[in-house]
Amino acid sequence: MYRDNDTLYDLTDTGSPPATLAEIKNILLMLEPSPDPSPIENIYEDIIRLFIGEFPGYRASNTKYHNLEHTSSTTLAAARLIHGLHVQGQVFSPRLVQLCLIGALFHDTGLIQTEDEVEGTGARHTIGHEKRSIALMEKYLTEKGFSPEDIRDCSHIIMSTELTLSLAEIPFNSEEVRTMGKVLGSADLIAQMADSNYQENLPLLFMEFEEAGIEGFKSPLELFKKTEEFYRSVARKRLTAELEGVSSAALYHFRERWKIDKDLYDESIKYNIRRLKESVMVSLAQLSIISR
Repeated sequence: MYRDNDTLYDLTDTGSPPATLAEIKNILLMLEPSPDPSPIENIYEDIIRLFIGEFPGYRASNTKYHNLEHTSSTTLAAARLIHGLHVQGQVFSPRLVQLCLIGALFHDTGLIQTEDEVEGTGARHTIGHEKRSIALMEKYLTEKGFSPEDIRDCSHIIMSTELTLSLAEIPFNSEEVRTMGKVLGSADLIAQMADSNYQENLPLLFMEFEEAGIEGFKSPLELFKKTEEFYRSVARKRLTAELEGVSSAALYHFRERWKIDKDLYDESIKYNIRRLKESVMVSLAQLSIISR
C-alpha cells in the first residue's frame, strides 16, 4: 500500500547522521552566497558524540522520542526551508544560515543529562529544556571562539522552538534573525509531525510526558485522541500565524531540489493524522466490544 510519507523518507535517511549531513551540505551548495559547511560538520560530529554519551560531562541521551534522529530531521528540515525561501528570492547571510543550523543541532540538548543527573531520564527536563539547551550551546560556542553576537542570535533562534512563547517576546537583533527563528520553530514542528514512524513513536512521547509531570494524558490512547486537536489548534495555528507560514517554503525546496511539485512535509503530516484517527476509531470499537 502506498504511504503518503514514503517519498519524503526515501529522499534522505534521517536515521543516518552521515546521510543527513551529506544532504544538508548539498543544500548549502545551492544557496548564494554559500555558507562554509565546516562549522556545521564539526558541530554535528560533537552533537553525535553528545547523544551517544561520548561528550565529556554528559550521559548518553535516554529520551526515546526526542532523540538524535529527531535532531537530525529538524536540522535537515531547517536547511530545506532556508533553501525554499532562497528559491523564492530571499537572500540570507552565510553567518545566519550557519547559526540557524547550529540552533537546530542544539535545540533539544537540554534533555540530555549531565553526569551528576542520575535520577530518571532527561524527560524530567521537558518543561524548560529550551533554556538548558541554550546554556549548553552558549558554553560550547564560547569555547569554540564564537562571538557574543553569534551566541545571542543563536539563543534567540532556539527560543523560537518554545511552543508557548510568542516571537514578539524574543528580542531579535534583526529581521533576518527573526526569520531564522521562524525557520527553526517551523522545522521542529514539521519534522516531528511528519516523522515516518510518528504513530509508533507516540507511546514514547507519552512516557516522556508522564515522567515530566505533564498533565492531560492518562494513557497513550488519550494522547492519540488529542494529537489531531493539537495539530489543528496548536501546531498548525503556530505554523501559519505565529511563524507566518514559513513552512510552506518546503514546496519550493522539493520542487527545485527533487523536481517534486509537492510539499512532502504537509502530505506526510496529513497522512499521519489520518492514520491516528483510524487507529483511535479501531481502538474505541475494540474497547466497546470488550466492555459489553
